[in-house]
Amino acid sequence: MPHHPDQVYIPAEDTYLLLEVACREVCPVDRVLEIGAGSGFIAAALEKVAALVLATDINPHAAAYAGEQGIDVVRTDLCSGVQKSFDLVIFNPPYLPTKPEERIDDWLECSLDGGETGREVIERFAVEISRVLAPAGRILLLISSLTGLQDVSGIFLRQGFSVAIAREQLMEDEVLYVLKIARLSGG
Repeated sequence: MPHHPDQVYIPAEDTYLLLEVACREVCPVDRVLEIGAGSGFIAAALEKVAALVLATDINPHAAAYAGEQGIDVVRTDLCSGVQKSFDLVIFNPPYLPTKPEERIDDWLECSLDGGETGREVIERFAVEISRVLAPAGRILLLISSLTGLQDVSGIFLRQGFSVAIAREQLMEDEVLYVLKIARLSGG
């Protein structure tokens, strides 16, 4: 399928912040899953280090673009089309609070629109991710202060995960956080 570059999320400040933390976190033996890979920028960088990297994106234009960059990519919603387990899961979700009247309704919108709270996709991710996360697996999740740090932490705590801030960076009118999430002991 030919892709439309204007429908693919290009690397921005949040991408670079998540990549910085991912490069510190990844180990050579890790099987890595990047959900919502967009252009495949992070997946491509991690392929140089990790044992295996797989990317997913719901956006057909992003999946096509990442595939053209040599990334092993599955077009699917979150991890629903994935069967393997992964040691490190990376996700820069759509986290911007978006009112119905603000919606543009195009594929690029999928990478930005977090629903009215900014947490709708994150909530689904928190429920689904255990199926593909290795027992000692880690998650790196990028969110904004606009999404609600305590609210997002609560979502994962209710699913049996611990949450720590791996890195934060002040942007113009928000703070970006990279959260490191793991199963609670015995979870």
